[in-house]
Amino acid sequence: MSNLFDTLKERLTGNTKRIVLPEGSDERILRAAAQLAGEGLVQPVLVGVPEEVKQKAAELNLNFDQVEILNPADYPEFDAMVASFVERRKGKATEEQAREMLLDENYFGTMLVYMDKADGLVSGAAHSTADTVRPALQIIKTKPGIKKTSGVFIMVREEEKYVFADCAINISPDSQDLAEIAIASAETANLFGIDPRVAMLSFSTKGSAKSEETLKVAEAVKIAKEMKPELTLDGEFQFDAAFVPSVAETKAPDSEIKGDANVFVFPGLEAGNIGYKIAQRMGNFDAVGPILQGLNKPVNDLSRGCNTDDVYKLAIITAAQAL
Repeated sequence: MSNLFDTLKERLTGNTKRIVLPEGSDERILRAAAQLAGEGLVQPVLVGVPEEVKQKAAELNLNFDQVEILNPADYPEFDAMVASFVERRKGKATEEQAREMLLDENYFGTMLVYMDKADGLVSGAAHSTADTVRPALQIIKTKPGIKKTSGVFIMVREEEKYVFADCAINISPDSQDLAEIAIASAETANLFGIDPRVAMLSFSTKGSAKSEETLKVAEAVKIAKEMKPELTLDGEFQFDAAFVPSVAETKAPDSEIKGDANVFVFPGLEAGNIGYKIAQRMGNFDAVGPILQGLNKPVNDLSRGCNTDDVYKLAIITAAQAL
């Protein structure tokens, strides 16, 4: 696990990124912010009342000299932010509504990212996934060619690193969604020093079974190859055919994936969520994530059960995504 983050930290050396942590009153956030600021790879920007945040940091004996704290209630560029938000929402929010909404730390923090006052955002220690993701979808929006954001886990065990997608967001993706998830996941793999070899998973290998579900994945393979012909990607595969060379030789001898896939795209959220948890609990893999992908700028969601180390690591990942 450490070498995964060493790689990201090397890339951030000399490229300090500003990452918003909107939950400025949460102890886990405060501890992570002090650690990040101390290392100088990430400039944490907390949202809260500066006097209150600094008092809490002092009680925890944390050095907050290098930590920036912004209060929506007296932010000097609040009027410009309101105007920008109204314009971005294209008639879905009046100025009055915008003023109220931007006092919410997640909306305020997301607007800082949108207006290039920060490079990314990490929230969710004290908020639901919806509270974190909704402002991002409304304001930052998805990249061109990507309709939906998706959530991946980097699965790490000693020297082994794999990408599992989508394990967090899309319950029942269609063929187009799966193709987009595959391409976004390959980009995430590159970020972590993984040369992507993408397997689209199913309960069938290359037509060994035929159903609506298997045809959906086969169609996704076709779409993904049209969208990104240079990407090493194939399917549909049962997991063993994607992962075990001897099985691949028997079940898919003509495929460019020879049982050596390292990016696994699950056909739906049920399979993805179950799959990563089995690898984590039975295979002793560390699951890093969920990492949100497909947005124009990086926003990531913590679990409400997270610890300080989770906050710290996700801030590093978010900064690396912003490079």
